[in-house]
Amino acid sequence: MPALMIDGHTSNYEKGTTYETVANEYQEAYHNTIALIYINGKMRELSKKVDRDGVLTFITTKDATGHKTYCRTAEMMLVKAVSDCYGPGVHVKIEFSIGNGYYCQVVDSDVPVDDAFAAAIEKRMMEMAEAEMPIVKKTYPIDDAIALFGRQGMADKVKLFHFRRSSTINVYNLDGYFDYYYGYMLPGTGYVRKFHVEAYSGGLMLVLPTEDNPDVVEEFRDSRHLFETLKLSQDWGDLVDIANVGDLNERICQGSINDMILVQEALQERRIGEIAGMINERENVKFVLIAGPSSSGKTTFAHRLAIQLRSFGLKPHIISLDNYFVNREKTPVDIDGNYDFDCLEAIDLELFNDDMNDLLDGEEVELPTFNFKAGKREYKGRKMKLHDDDILIIEGIHCLNPKTTEELPDENKFKIYTSALTTLNIDDHNRIPTTDARLLRRMVRDSWLRGYDARQTLNIWKSVREGEEQYIFPYQEDADTVFNSVLIYELSVIKQYAEPLLFNVRKGEPEYYEAKRLLKFLDYFVGVDTAAVPKNSLCREFVGGGGFQL
Repeated sequence: MPALMIDGHTSNYEKGTTYETVANEYQEAYHNTIALIYINGKMRELSKKVDRDGVLTFITTKDATGHKTYCRTAEMMLVKAVSDCYGPGVHVKIEFSIGNGYYCQVVDSDVPVDDAFAAAIEKRMMEMAEAEMPIVKKTYPIDDAIALFGRQGMADKVKLFHFRRSSTINVYNLDGYFDYYYGYMLPGTGYVRKFHVEAYSGGLMLVLPTEDNPDVVEEFRDSRHLFETLKLSQDWGDLVDIANVGDLNERICQGSINDMILVQEALQERRIGEIAGMINERENVKFVLIAGPSSSGKTTFAHRLAIQLRSFGLKPHIISLDNYFVNREKTPVDIDGNYDFDCLEAIDLELFNDDMNDLLDGEEVELPTFNFKAGKREYKGRKMKLHDDDILIIEGIHCLNPKTTEELPDENKFKIYTSALTTLNIDDHNRIPTTDARLLRRMVRDSWLRGYDARQTLNIWKSVREGEEQYIFPYQEDADTVFNSVLIYELSVIKQYAEPLLFNVRKGEPEYYEAKRLLKFLDYFVGVDTAAVPKNSLCREFVGGGGFQL
């Protein structure tokens, strides 16, 4: 019998025992639900069976991967519930996430998607949870999978699999409803008992527990700014008839990608022009404050906004808040003793506010430049004095934090939140996580700009995300407007830069399985050469060859 070492103890199990059975024996010792397992360093679903000796570790819903598995299973239950309640011809598109909610559109239905509709779906999902229905995974030859999804009317999946290189596809079966999911699933509906469904803006909002609090469904945290921005980007996709990766791949293979790229760039330029117009129309604006998470395109956006502001007769000057870092010996350290460059205390706020107020009072100020190699501020004769038509564009992760500019008059501020809000989905039921798109952006840029390998970027990404949750996301709703820097075609461009970096992560290294996951994700995309990407494109900030100095 195979022997498994679990929590320091070794136990023997009959060959063929499911890992779900093993997890049930240990569940009481874990506060959160066990969702997956690691066996000999490899992640497995609970439906898999014991077939060899190994060291086993449990992954719960409080872990990032376990939480995603819970959410993915809940999404399948929602899609199945709609089919059960309103017929198999009624389809659901899981569009994007907002806070702790997942926005879904219901198509091909004459029934109004209102509170009664949402209540019926929630009731059916709860019935499924109480029935503890199994979710069975089976591997199909790709032609059989295409035929299966064709019979279910899932044209999005038929198109997606047309571009897959693999000869087989893993399909999940929930009570006769077949679907494909990018990522792991729980073994049954009984694991998903915490959820809420409500009507939202003509669709449904599936509200789920957060990773930090996986056993409680908190009230939905609405964000109209983000919703409207995501909806606008979705509309841009509709303009070029691209709703998912299959549509994008088809356009690339047909040879019509260049026109689509130009249309996307024109739409984004128009949006930047609209924001410049908003700034111009507001009286007394002297400080345009731009903040956003890592790899959201803040730098290129700031330069392109400056060009648009010039078209209104304004004279913009770009200032990076990073130039106001405290000298290295004064930089705070985190609990591990590493420099914490993301905390607010890493910025000399007193000096920054003094300089900005002096400029506002008409004084000439010499601005600092931070020497990252030496770890100190330097003065190189960059002097500035504001005139009536001058305006400052200030870019940095803390720019929306009210403490950063608390000594500056509010009437002189215009605040912009930038992000990379991915609305292109793999198919109707598989979202592309915004964090994955940003991680790939950063990985490619880190390689050519900083000389990092993929392992280094993957290694620091968790701490980067933690800093964003603490210092950036809480202030996004305070912005006057939101700018989405994502271009619908960009992952097809980034693909050929990211893949060689990820292939260099070797088996046995801690980052190997995350690199492997990202490679599998990129395999959905057909590549696009950078030749058609304009020099001023936001995509250039990450792949290089742009017209703005980073």
